Amino acid sequence: MKTANKRLTAERLVRDALEKAKHFADYNIFTFLNEEGAIKRAREIDARIARGETVGKLAGVPFALKDNFLSPEGQTTASAHILEGFVSPVTATAVAKLEAEGAIMIGRTNLDAFAHGSSTENSYFGPTLNAYDKERVAGGSSGGSAVAVALDIVEFATGTDTGGSIRQPASFNGIYGLKPTYGCISRYGVVAMASSTDCIGFLTKTPDDMDLLMSITSGQDPKDMTTLPDYYETNTHLATRIGIIKDFDNDSVDAEIREALRSKCDLLKSKGYEIVELEMPALKYALAAYYIIVPAEVASNLSRYDGVRYGFRSENSDTLDGLYLNTRSEGFMPENKRRIMIGNFVLSSGFYDAYFLKAAKARTLIVQEYEKAFDKCDYILTPVSPSPAFKLGEKLNDPVAMYLEDVMSVSLNLAGVPGLAIPAGKSASGLPIGLQLVGPRRSDKSLIEFSKELM
Repeated sequence: MKTANKRLTAERLVRDALEKAKHFADYNIFTFLNEEGAIKRAREIDARIARGETVGKLAGVPFALKDNFLSPEGQTTASAHILEGFVSPVTATAVAKLEAEGAIMIGRTNLDAFAHGSSTENSYFGPTLNAYDKERVAGGSSGGSAVAVALDIVEFATGTDTGGSIRQPASFNGIYGLKPTYGCISRYGVVAMASSTDCIGFLTKTPDDMDLLMSITSGQDPKDMTTLPDYYETNTHLATRIGIIKDFDNDSVDAEIREALRSKCDLLKSKGYEIVELEMPALKYALAAYYIIVPAEVASNLSRYDGVRYGFRSENSDTLDGLYLNTRSEGFMPENKRRIMIGNFVLSSGFYDAYFLKAAKARTLIVQEYEKAFDKCDYILTPVSPSPAFKLGEKLNDPVAMYLEDVMSVSLNLAGVPGLAIPAGKSASGLPIGLQLVGPRRSDKSLIEFSKELM
């Protein structure tokens, strides 16, 4: 990762990144460019370097901020109309830690509104285009962040992962993307989607960059009671056995992805690792459980947006009820409304036991399934999604087809285990193929280190 010094200034790094961002404007990556603020901060860092002061491990490194992280620069919209105009009075803990080490935010990246989606097509600002093919999706919901890194605009970008929203766009754009152990990084100052599955993570070009960012941002935060004590730097784990999930090797998975998986298994075998076949039958309930639990939490978290205190407010209202109704009707995207309706339905009287309670029990089975699997192996290697990046508009009007994109990723969020998307070659048509390494809880550092074995 290039950092500023007396020969390479922070201002030069920032100006180069902003120039690239403008050059790739047609990819619709950024919702806001922090041009004035980033250059001002770069000059401050250069002045500190000139005075011989300590400037941090990320001195002058430009980065892109997914637009659901709160910070005072620009509007934090989560790519949703209903948050248009909202300027945050606070800074997310993860952002504060990055900036304390000298990193410079050059802009906010596009996402599916409120992170609801797998393609970044559900954004109020329109879709972000894939870094390798402008006719294909960037993946989601962290699509803007993934493309910003893949096109070498920035060294790294922040992301959130509730069911694959870092790993899938990383896979679609040929970079690394980490969903850490739940609670590893503070969620304070990040617009909530589903509080029990949301994870803060990063998209990078190398495992070493990922390791550095995790060492900076992980740890307990008094502002987020779900955070874990800082185990990251002390965590080591020697792997000898790698698991392969038999259920994910079938005709529902693209043949080129299956071949990439076999190729990586052969590479591991040649290095002396044992490949273990796993049967994990409870995972077949993961997608159904996820799309009951997560919409229930979404409905709860989105109930605060009513047009009264901040963000967008409908002008077509004469009554308080009308204000609520019209603001939410006009401010939310169709996918937001769909998840609110599903969530309120599964939590309603008469249906809570039939749906939400059963999904919660299925989640427990999935947690236990991973615990049993890690008794047999050290890590698991699987596809991230069933196919490489699909065409823009191909699944936009078919919610079930879009939800099936998450079939291989959501179980990690339900179980709270870490997953790292890694580049695994390209398809015959030149599209990136990604796989994911999965580890037990709190194995994040050793998981990143082990990924170098697959390079």
